[in-house]
Amino acid sequence: MNRRLALACSVAGAVLVALDGTVLTVAQPSLQRSLHASFTEVQWTSTAYLLVVASLLVFAGRLGDRYGQRRMFALGMLGFGAASAAIGLAPGVGWVIGLRVVQGVFGALLQPATLGMLRSAYPPDRLAVPLAVRTSAIGLAAATGPLVGGALATWLGWRAVFFLGVLPALVFGLVALGGEAPRVSPAGLDLPGALLLAVTLASLVHALSAPGAATLPVLVVSVVAGVAFVRHERRAARPLVPPGVIGAGPVGAALGILVAVSAALFGTLFVETYVLQRGLGLDPFESAVRSVPLAVMMIASAPCCPLLLRRWGARWTTGVGTALLALGGLVLSRATGALSLGTGFALLGAGFGTVMVAATHVVVRRAELAAAGVAGGLQQTALNIGPVVGVAAATALMGAGSRVALCVCAAVAAAAVPVARALPQRGADGPALDADAREADVRVLPGDPARP
Repeated sequence: MNRRLALACSVAGAVLVALDGTVLTVAQPSLQRSLHASFTEVQWTSTAYLLVVASLLVFAGRLGDRYGQRRMFALGMLGFGAASAAIGLAPGVGWVIGLRVVQGVFGALLQPATLGMLRSAYPPDRLAVPLAVRTSAIGLAAATGPLVGGALATWLGWRAVFFLGVLPALVFGLVALGGEAPRVSPAGLDLPGALLLAVTLASLVHALSAPGAATLPVLVVSVVAGVAFVRHERRAARPLVPPGVIGAGPVGAALGILVAVSAALFGTLFVETYVLQRGLGLDPFESAVRSVPLAVMMIASAPCCPLLLRRWGARWTTGVGTALLALGGLVLSRATGALSLGTGFALLGAGFGTVMVAATHVVVRRAELAAAGVAGGLQQTALNIGPVVGVAAATALMGAGSRVALCVCAAVAAAAVPVARALPQRGADGPALDADAREADVRVLPGDPARP
């Protein structure tokens, strides 16, 4: 696939998923009133999607490795758009929840492919810039999503929210289907491993996002399935997650950092919502305005990251970004005025935007081309699990006070700073773990269709 087209498709898929999550949150009250749904039912419109996505991302990435990233992206986009349109026509909340499950399946297919396509189209040493563009686009979607969702839900009703992404999904899905059919890779699928990992992650997400009397048994199921998955992977001839992906020290460290910073960020945002609206008496719109510096700095910091990676390397860039995020949480723990709140949110955005690009760069760059989808699936899984853990922890800590909860979230981010020592230094990123990097260099010869 042409590099520019690969980047456009990657950005479109990432933005579509990001918009879907943010606009739905704003539209849920309207949906609840219109369909006469209970609070629990409305909550399941989000939880059902999250359960499916989190459990299938890595397996979906492996499907992309076997059958082609572009093919999985196209199927995911077309299915995601069709499910969105069906939700917009749903007659009841039960239909909405069921269709959100379907949408989650297609969302899982397209998300790893957005990174896998970049890994396939760009040489490893040129990945930082497209990853930065993708991250900035996600930040922009996160910033505009609530505004767009609120306007649509207010003027046209909640159903309009789900029609928002139908046309882009159709267009980019059909574009990705065109061209030469991708070759089928001999990569194994490892269905038993995929099932064990799905049970592990789905149980973990369910226990944390929908706590209740069954939380402990569900967590036990997650732990048992996780142990069984690790044992199976060690013995499998063709494991779901190749040892060269997760077994590489820098990749494991980068994934751990992504879990930690996303947990810290979303835990902080959860607590700060209550601080702004209940503690300071702001309405939802005023609260959203106070948090604008987060989105602005996330959008602004991502394009700076490729330069920082060249000058400092992944180790220092990620470490400094993680420290900035921790500092932002500490500032917010004592912030009451507009200036201190803006400073805290700006530090959060600058830190998270930087870490998103730098850590993702390590994960994707060091993956073999034949395992690019799995690498993308692991990165997306980290960014799905982290927020669930962060919000669950923040909820449990709210009884001790918002300041305590915010400080703990900051401590989680700070604890990830030393982990950045496992990441490559400047000039030590090393080659990709396979010969496909050399193939990528060949593709830039004059006259090659992949040349930008």
